[in-house]
Amino acid sequence: MTEHTKTDGLPGMDNPQPAAAAEPAGGRAVIAKVACNACPVLCQISEGRSGACDRYANQGGLLVRVDPVVLLRRSLADPETLLVPFTPRPQALAEEDADSTWNGDLLLAEEVFITGVGSSTTYPDYKPAPFIVSSQAAGVDLVTVVTEGIFSYCSLKVKIDTDRFLGPEQANIRCKGEVVGHVTTAEYGSQMLSLGGVHHLTGGSKKEGRVTVEMMEALGNKKPVELTIDGGALILIQAGKAPIVNGVEEKRMRVGCGSATIGIFAMQLVGKVDEVVVVDDHITGVLTEHQAGRCLDMPPSGIQMSGRKSTPGRYFQVANPGTGWGGTDIDNPLAIIEGWNASVAWPGLRLLMTSTTGEHATWYVLDDALQPVEQAMPDEIRLIVDRIGENCEPSLTTVLFLGGAGGSLRAGVTENPILLTRAIKSALVNVTCGGAPAYVWPGGGITVMVDVMRMPDNSFGTVPTPAIVAPIEFSMKLEDYRALGGHMDYVRTLEDALRHGAWHNEGAPLARSWEPLAPANPWPLARPPLLG
Repeated sequence: MTEHTKTDGLPGMDNPQPAAAAEPAGGRAVIAKVACNACPVLCQISEGRSGACDRYANQGGLLVRVDPVVLLRRSLADPETLLVPFTPRPQALAEEDADSTWNGDLLLAEEVFITGVGSSTTYPDYKPAPFIVSSQAAGVDLVTVVTEGIFSYCSLKVKIDTDRFLGPEQANIRCKGEVVGHVTTAEYGSQMLSLGGVHHLTGGSKKEGRVTVEMMEALGNKKPVELTIDGGALILIQAGKAPIVNGVEEKRMRVGCGSATIGIFAMQLVGKVDEVVVVDDHITGVLTEHQAGRCLDMPPSGIQMSGRKSTPGRYFQVANPGTGWGGTDIDNPLAIIEGWNASVAWPGLRLLMTSTTGEHATWYVLDDALQPVEQAMPDEIRLIVDRIGENCEPSLTTVLFLGGAGGSLRAGVTENPILLTRAIKSALVNVTCGGAPAYVWPGGGITVMVDVMRMPDNSFGTVPTPAIVAPIEFSMKLEDYRALGGHMDYVRTLEDALRHGAWHNEGAPLARSWEPLAPANPWPLARPPLLG
């Protein structure tokens, strides 16, 4: 169902029609519109159409969740953890869908975990979470509270492995012309972006909010997004893929800064060169001055470098940031050499200049006038340069979802939300997102961060308020859930949850699909202290 209903208060949409009463008309039954209260938009959905979020639809007068509910299942006979589809069989569909629906076979049922992907939401949050499921693991009674949270307070932290200059720190990042984030502090071998956030979602124009939430949904669902950075680059990024900067796909993440590269490879270089300069935007290394060169008794070369000297053999600000050698703006590495001390340097001095990734490397020999002359690089030096490249990891884009779960979705877990917060901070509750491990930030509230590559595909959705919809699960011992004031009347066995679906939408058919599971993920119910 791709066509969605008309809703009130949304750009480009007409006012909704009043809900039609179910009554005969011309010998045919008229099915009433279905009111959806899964978000503040409150769509009135006609038969065969979906709501403004494309997540809920009216199928035969029933409000159905369009996306599949994803379950994780681990077989003790097979060490690989597999995903199985959630396929309940409503009585009305039993005959026509008999071959593809769930048949009740729950071998190793304690090894099944319901994720929040496709599970439905608690909104409006006076009601308990759609799935509050009891299970057992290693003889311990557990409960998992499962929901899709509506996150207005959320962002993406994007790590881009490249030395290339993407843009100045604090520069605005734009998508389709709208500001959707900014460049933040660079980390070791990576440029960092902060995208989304409540100020872009709700604090700007309607278009800014819409573009921001669409960008976040796409990146969270591992799809490519094109961004421009003010005063910087045009980038195409996708979680788990190499970034494309100004039309060029990045290949390598630096092995280290210029100083670190000197230290790593000094033993392999000594005796084969007289001087090495590793060009780097942040810390350019010079071998003979560096502590490594001194410890290896290398004589000084007399080289005179541009930039600001820090400790011996380490230079800052040798050039401006850019897309050239080592993340600088230079194409000719000799531009950062001011000259040679004639009383120290000598004709025939062998000089290697390389970048931190080995992608740029040139071999020079000083002539009688102490001028560097480019020559063919010896094989033994080429081998070392190739090893620098070998030690660089592939360039990658990493997308982390950061969401504040301190809002009213907590009411779907407990009547006293502060007890949930305290239990999480005391490590009594394991928080996952789509079954993937989530890092809970220290301090107040429930602020979680998760790598989207470890989540099932299509884990994220949107509502046009605008906000991001993301899965979240809270797993704990049953006794701890009771102690924190959980909704004990809504705890159901796994078998019952699989057979009937979400408690507030029982009987509605659900879509289902198979998804791969990130192999690096631990089993959500095996984490201490749940079984400790």
